[in-house]
Amino acid sequence: MEWLYPYYWSTPFDPAASWAARGLRSAEPAVHNGGAGSDDLDLSDIGGTMTTLTGSVTAVREPSLLGQTVVVIGGSSGIGLETARSARAEGAEIVLTGRDPERLRHVAADLGAQRHAAFDAHDPDHLDAFFRSLPAPVDHVLVTAGGPYYAPLADMDMTDATRYVADHVRLTLEVARHAARTVRPGGALLLMSGTGGRRPAVGISLTALLTAGLPALTANLALELAPVRVNLIAAGFVDTPLSASLLGDDLDERRAHLRATLPIRRVVVPEDVASLAVHIMTNTALTGATFDVDGGQQVT
Repeated sequence: MEWLYPYYWSTPFDPAASWAARGLRSAEPAVHNGGAGSDDLDLSDIGGTMTTLTGSVTAVREPSLLGQTVVVIGGSSGIGLETARSARAEGAEIVLTGRDPERLRHVAADLGAQRHAAFDAHDPDHLDAFFRSLPAPVDHVLVTAGGPYYAPLADMDMTDATRYVADHVRLTLEVARHAARTVRPGGALLLMSGTGGRRPAVGISLTALLTAGLPALTANLALELAPVRVNLIAAGFVDTPLSASLLGDDLDERRAHLRATLPIRRVVVPEDVASLAVHIMTNTALTGATFDVDGGQQVT
């Protein structure tokens, strides 16, 4: 005989001790024929009923993105790739884009992606053709395409600088416009930014410009695209292939510095950002917000 709510013991169950622990009238209830004045166990003493369970109960968590489709713009490496991998592990169908056809093909095959398309996301015609080719509404879109621009004002190529800002803003707006008609109500558009540009430094003026502007743009887009949700992930240093290419021989020194100074005493990796991205996709109360994931870098 087991309680209605399953309870498991590591030692044999002792009924007498159990009754005593519950403060019932007798630790060893006598078995009588139910006559007046008997000490028969009355279920009203414990305020419940008893039932017999025929098997053990095992809780199984359903994958949080089961049956959903996640589109990753810039999904062949780094944060985009890890988010695609995490979403796939949670049961999602994955659609990937990237610039490098060969690398994208291998990644798509490895993840079992539903579809993949190689093109430059900053090309509005190709971006438009991609979204129009999607066979059905999707559930979530993550945009990770693009990288930072570092140059002091004295060395800045104005043509490259203005193109960088225009391309970044245009990509965000173009994807948002497509998301308004492609993402199902309650789904999410996730944008990417950083936290490093919040602290003034020589050579990061354009990165700082976009870092400051994207949270405001995200909040406004959340109103315009509702009930599609719009959120921004702001990452600090993340140990990705892009970081390695930017730092070159200084990468190991940067890692060591972060391990010594970050409150978490380790370097943030793409899996950390991917975990946050999947959470934002699944938590339908989140919209119009900026979520930092930098290991406490801003407070050091």
